[in-house]
Amino acid sequence: MSMDLTVQQLRLVLAVHDTGGFTPAAERLHLAQSSISRAVRDVERRLGTTLFRRTTRQLVTTPEGAEFCLVARRVVESFDAGINHFQGFLAGSRGRVRVAALPSMAAILLPPAVSAYRAEHPDVELSIEDGMSDEVLAKVRAGTVDLGVTVVAEPLPDLAVHPIATDRMCAVFPREHRFRGRESLTWSELATEPHIAFGPDSSIRQHADRAFTAAEAQPRVVLESGNIAAVAGLVAAGLGTAVMPGTVLPLVAFAGLAHVPLTEPETHRRIAVIRAPNHPQPPATRAFTEALTRARTPAPETSWL
Repeated sequence: MSMDLTVQQLRLVLAVHDTGGFTPAAERLHLAQSSISRAVRDVERRLGTTLFRRTTRQLVTTPEGAEFCLVARRVVESFDAGINHFQGFLAGSRGRVRVAALPSMAAILLPPAVSAYRAEHPDVELSIEDGMSDEVLAKVRAGTVDLGVTVVAEPLPDLAVHPIATDRMCAVFPREHRFRGRESLTWSELATEPHIAFGPDSSIRQHADRAFTAAEAQPRVVLESGNIAAVAGLVAAGLGTAVMPGTVLPLVAFAGLAHVPLTEPETHRRIAVIRAPNHPQPPATRAFTEALTRARTPAPETSWL
């Protein structure tokens, strides 16, 4: 016996079972009664059993028919649920979006975008992982995340880069410091102070090192930390000054620090959404990128593109 049945055939059998006859089933499905009768006979032939017992007065589902309808209903419901999910995937209302981001981006830039996105796409599963810039790039290249939100300091020919903002590098120091009241500082001036540096893997450190080199200045590093809050606390304790970009400043408000932009050279970071161009970009992922560009989170010394 052949079990090669279509979902439509299962729907027809269920309609006959649920309505109790060929005529009401035909009315429900807006089909000719003869078409439904032929379809049911074909199913019975393929199954090698009788699903409905026909009398002159009524149509009765046989025990075999009742058992088959239990199976058919599960198959049809599963099929409909799968198609509904797939339609949502195509529309961007279902699916999964995995994002890797710098800790400062995850804390400052992403939350408003995530809030707006979840309001429009409540059924999309969203996950966020934070890490250093090299980790974000590695995850995007490996395909373990769909998008990265990071600082792009150099060309990335193997990745699709969508710039969304720039922020400016600033000097941070205690409010009673001799730099208070200044509208800007040069990198050379900053190098005259004890310096608290970020770790060498930090994108902040990399930008600062390049700017100090361009200014032909050598900072006197007295302490080093990879943690933004730790650097802020050390500065607040009067142990030195530090360099921080605009998007980071809201994270260190607890320390009560002052900040001024750095010049000569004026140094900006380019913040971008990155993805691997050879990996598929489902509608839900594209929609999250759009949410990021619309969010325009206010942050000091930060400009949205």
